[in-house]
Amino acid sequence: MGLSALNDAAEHAGLKPHMALADARAILPSLTVHPAEPTADGKMLERLAQWCGRYSPWVSMGSIEKENDPTLSLEGAGGAGIWLDATGCAHLFGDEKAMLADMATRIEKLGFTARIAMADTLGCAWAVARFATNDPPWRTVPSGNTCEALAPLAITALRLPPATVLALHEVGLRYIEDLLDMPRGPLAARFEKEVRLRLDAALGKSAEPLSPILPTVPLVSRLTFAEPIGHRGDIAAATRKLLEKLCAILEKQGQGARQLVLSVYRPDGSTARVTVGTARSNREPDHLLRLFAEHLDEIDPEFGIDEMTLFAAVAGPMEVAQTSLQRGAAIQSTDRFNAVVDRLTNRLGPGSVRQARFRESHIPERAAGFGPVDRKDAEQTDQENTDTPRPLRLLRPPEEIEAVAESTDGPPLLFRWRRVLHRIQRCEGPERIAPEWWCDDNNNTRDYYRVENETGQRFWLFRNSETSWYIHGLFG
Repeated sequence: MGLSALNDAAEHAGLKPHMALADARAILPSLTVHPAEPTADGKMLERLAQWCGRYSPWVSMGSIEKENDPTLSLEGAGGAGIWLDATGCAHLFGDEKAMLADMATRIEKLGFTARIAMADTLGCAWAVARFATNDPPWRTVPSGNTCEALAPLAITALRLPPATVLALHEVGLRYIEDLLDMPRGPLAARFEKEVRLRLDAALGKSAEPLSPILPTVPLVSRLTFAEPIGHRGDIAAATRKLLEKLCAILEKQGQGARQLVLSVYRPDGSTARVTVGTARSNREPDHLLRLFAEHLDEIDPEFGIDEMTLFAAVAGPMEVAQTSLQRGAAIQSTDRFNAVVDRLTNRLGPGSVRQARFRESHIPERAAGFGPVDRKDAEQTDQENTDTPRPLRLLRPPEEIEAVAESTDGPPLLFRWRRVLHRIQRCEGPERIAPEWWCDDNNNTRDYYRVENETGQRFWLFRNSETSWYIHGLFG
């Protein structure tokens, strides 16, 4: 049994992470021990990461190194943390220093002690936050000063395994500045490639992405309140202001939102989110507010809301549409169509509103299906020009029948389907339908016949390459 985490008093007494409990009590007999709860700690860290969404829409729970290389660990090197890509977000708070100061103050009010750093690279921010002397507990590294900020730090700040750190110490390399002027080739040959990769990532010479690249101007708007709000009317009014600000940003970039995420932050650190989507790119505040209005009742303000953010998670270019010059002209049918689709989709769920659309296939059962609603597809009426009629009703899948034909490659004379015998009076065909050339389905070539029985019923039959007969559709 060992120690997993320490407070400041225990560290000052000389205790270390992973030290055996017996050894720790020998050094500090008055040691107070609490059982570790990794699962609860992970959930709390996840809640805190969601809370950090008030500062940036791109937040990650410090697991990048574990995903890239399972042998690397954060344990013993500052513990777990939270990453934020704050590109273009600092101006919402004044500047970078004001943003970090606000973050540190709010986190302290939540009962946490945090060390915060902002730098050009993930590796530099991670190292400065954990190994630099931070007083106050936050620090910004000016752009272009990454090398100067890293140089005096211990090699452990490069997120290297303990064995690699020990090997570097044995040859007299203890600080990052000892590695800066060393040739990369001999360094990688002696200590494998992990030292070079971590050093280059921290210096910004190699990429270490946190999330998708943000647009030049992040599609996010933010609103803070002097006093927490809780009435639904106030929440709706704040949502409208956020939409107006965000739509103005979208208009400058010639884009429209496809998916919007509204986040509310409570004074106790808890959060709530509402997500809506649109069928086409849209930047009309009134229409988007109607989509949110149906979900605002899901937000429980509890003790109030002190901040709200709105983020366009998915955006796309706006299509230019011709508008009427007549005063008071009615809304175009396309706008009405999109508005109805959006409201139904957000009320019933994204998978509940679909439309039939053509697909690129000659095989009848593959030639059409259901997919997301799109006005352009709704206006299409035909997939290809053909003079051959198709049945109104298709059987899916085609049902095998017993049929008698003149020959192995001739038309049918009679067939039995669902225990009923049908004698064919008229027959037209064959029409050969084969799968696409790029499909590995050459045995699926079919010869189709349109037949009529003695009572006037019309059927669509086919014979496959194995000379088996099937009924695929009914006319009329």
